[in-house]
Amino acid sequence: MRWFLTLAAIAGLGAPVLAQDLAPPRAIVEASAPSDLSVTIYRDPDRDPEEEIERDYPQGFAMVSETRRVTLPAGESTIRFIGVAEGMVGVSAIVTGLPGGTIEKNRNAELLSPAALVNGALGNRVTITRTNPATGTSAPEQAIVRTRADGGLVLQSSAGFEAVRCAGLPEKLTFDRVPAGLSALPIYSVDTRSDAGGTYEVTLTYLSWGFDWQANYVATMGEKASGDDFTMQWLSWLTLVNDNGQSFDNAKLQIIAGRLNVDSDYESLADLPVARPLRLTCYPIGSTARGSPVPDYSDGPPPAPVAEAAYYGTDADTIVVTGSRLRREALQSAAPVSVVTASEENLGDLKLFRVPSRVDVSAKGMKQVAFLNQEAVKGRFLYTFECQRYNWIEDLGDPQNANLLLVTKNEKKKGLGLALPQGAMTLFEPTSRGMQLAATTNLRDFGRGQEVELELGSSAQVFAQCARLKEDDFDNESPKWTKMVTRLTNANPHAVTMRLELAYSGEYDVQFPRHKVRVKNGYDTVEVRIPANSEREFTWKLRSALAD
Repeated sequence: MRWFLTLAAIAGLGAPVLAQDLAPPRAIVEASAPSDLSVTIYRDPDRDPEEEIERDYPQGFAMVSETRRVTLPAGESTIRFIGVAEGMVGVSAIVTGLPGGTIEKNRNAELLSPAALVNGALGNRVTITRTNPATGTSAPEQAIVRTRADGGLVLQSSAGFEAVRCAGLPEKLTFDRVPAGLSALPIYSVDTRSDAGGTYEVTLTYLSWGFDWQANYVATMGEKASGDDFTMQWLSWLTLVNDNGQSFDNAKLQIIAGRLNVDSDYESLADLPVARPLRLTCYPIGSTARGSPVPDYSDGPPPAPVAEAAYYGTDADTIVVTGSRLRREALQSAAPVSVVTASEENLGDLKLFRVPSRVDVSAKGMKQVAFLNQEAVKGRFLYTFECQRYNWIEDLGDPQNANLLLVTKNEKKKGLGLALPQGAMTLFEPTSRGMQLAATTNLRDFGRGQEVELELGSSAQVFAQCARLKEDDFDNESPKWTKMVTRLTNANPHAVTMRLELAYSGEYDVQFPRHKVRVKNGYDTVEVRIPANSEREFTWKLRSALAD
């Protein structure tokens, strides 16, 4: 015996002693719930203005900033931030305010779930309650979990070893505690060190996948001042989507307008936490003569879970942990509409809209925030038509419909003067039978001072023809002038303005008598007036500017 002890001591002396074996374990510290929240939402950069926001699969992202309080012991500790967004991009997280900085960062991958409860209770006691189908009475019994939740669950009770949910009796498991490290909410943790310990206010900032926003405009026309000039009321709403299972209540909200160059795949970087269900497989019930009633799923998806309800209530919607119930409805709530007006700030070449009052960015919810309400926006209707130099007037058929634009300028004297994010617009016009839908269109991003021209479709009252007067083909290689004619018709009871797009600027020379030719959207253009219920004809000349 003495020889054995001596040999053991020698073996012990010869074994390497690792530093981590001597260091005390890190203390686990849970940060408080956020005392302050800020959410800045970036629009999906690949979504075009005419595309609707995808409520069920938003592909924008947000920057979330949470202020929390932590009380650290002296030495090293692990701080757990419970309730971060499930779409959190862990590599983007920054924690500020810690006296010793950050040693290591981790994203907890597994959430509280039926399977996680079973795995965490391995070797421990649980309560199994069975209902006798003959009497309807339920009887609880203590049992020990002997297997993990990977296909079958075996308990050891006073009756011996048995598989759960394989006897055909209604059964329910109740756990007296939640295993250490599990949470119903996503967790982000950091390791830190504090020489003296103490209470600190820290800020956790990170990017999260699963957000998006869009602007929607409603324009209501007022009385017409003269001809096609009129005033409008412009009301715009920001529609916000949060596809995460976490709400950000009483948060400061910012919206970023403009197209951001995004190279990272935030969806793949998010690494969403997993809440695994409990799927149990029992031995097929049947006989060799009759065959098994269980179908063969070898070439298809696995069978539907038959025992998952064992860890939910009778409505398969409740997890029971020491009498407390976590309901799915708690993760979903309708987002009420807030009526507040956002202010505008510059953020480099982008625009930041800051909502002045705090709002709730609800989990799995959509919210609307009014950010623009201008009562007297001055606008006008403008008709446009593109001339074709290769057409001969004698070959033309009926006049063509002109296009209709709503035109204004994004400046204060026109009633605007702030950045306009891209979005859809609905235009209403007053009639003798009340307000009627006049048109729908889309806005791109407009900055201050820019002219705003919105396409409203084809006109049913204004028509045009434009072509060569002579049959000879237009020659791009010749410096000779080609005579053109334009015929315009206005069936409105008031005069209208027509913008004629004559030719591509820089490629052709244009002479249009008694009118100034201006470059607009890459075209040489002129604007002409057409009186009410009348026709007008203009002759003008065109030649190639590139010919020798």
